[in-house]
Amino acid sequence: MRLVRFLAQGRAAHGVLRGDEVVELEGEGFSRPASRRAVHAAARVKLLAPCTPSKVVAVGLNYRDHARELGMAVPGNPILFLKPPTAVIGPGEAIVRPAMSSQVDYEAELGLVIKDRCRGISPEQARRHILGYTCANDVTARDLQKQDGQWTRAKSFDTFCPVGPWIETDLDPGDLLVESYLNGEQRQSSRTSQFIFGVDRLVSFISQVMTLEPGDLVITGTPAGIGPMQAGDEIEVRIEGIGSLKNIVN
Repeated sequence: MRLVRFLAQGRAAHGVLRGDEVVELEGEGFSRPASRRAVHAAARVKLLAPCTPSKVVAVGLNYRDHARELGMAVPGNPILFLKPPTAVIGPGEAIVRPAMSSQVDYEAELGLVIKDRCRGISPEQARRHILGYTCANDVTARDLQKQDGQWTRAKSFDTFCPVGPWIETDLDPGDLLVESYLNGEQRQSSRTSQFIFGVDRLVSFISQVMTLEPGDLVITGTPAGIGPMQAGDEIEVRIEGIGSLKNIVN
C-alpha cells in the first residue's frame, strides 16, 4: 500500500494511492487506512512530504563503502544525529543552497516512518512499529561539516531533507537497490544488504536513546558516491520497491 500526503483543493490530506486515483482518508494521519472520505484523480493532486515528523533521526556511516570513501573507521554502534522538521520538503520542491556554504552535497537514503509511539524496544519488536518506507535525501553542506567538526549546522538548513514520494508499507527492506542520479547520470548505487546496521537494529537502538513518535522519520545512511549539487541541477533518489524522489536545486 502506498500512503500519501497531498494537496487537494488547497488543503492538505492523507490518502492511499491506488493506480491513477488517490483515496482520501478520514481523520488525521494514516491510523484509519480503510476509511474513505473522497476519491481524487492522482493527476490532479500535488504530493507533499508523506510524513510530518517531530524529528528526523539520521544515521551516519551505515554503508561500508561510504565509510571507506570518507576515510573513517566502521563504527561499533550506530552514529546518530538529528535533522529538524523544518528541513523536510516533498517531491518536486526546491533544495535551497545557503549563502554561507560553497558545497552542498546529495546523499540518497532509505527512510522509514514510525507507526506509533515506542521506547526501549528490542530488534525483534521493531517491525511492528514501522509504518513503511520512503526515499530520502540527506542534503549536507559538506564544507560546513568539515569546518565545524560536527554535523548539526551542515545538515539542518531548511529544505535539506527531501522525502517522498510516498510511504510504501508492503516492503522488505533487507536487500533494496538504492541509487542517486544527478541530471540523469547515476552517481550512487548500492544495496541495503550492505548496511552495517540493519533496520531492526537501528530502530531498536534509537528507541533506547529517545522516544519515537508517530510520523517520525529515520534515514538510514548513504552509500558511496556522494557529491556536490549546483543551482539548476535535478537530483533524483531511486529505491527499489518504492519509486523515485526528484528535486531541483536553487
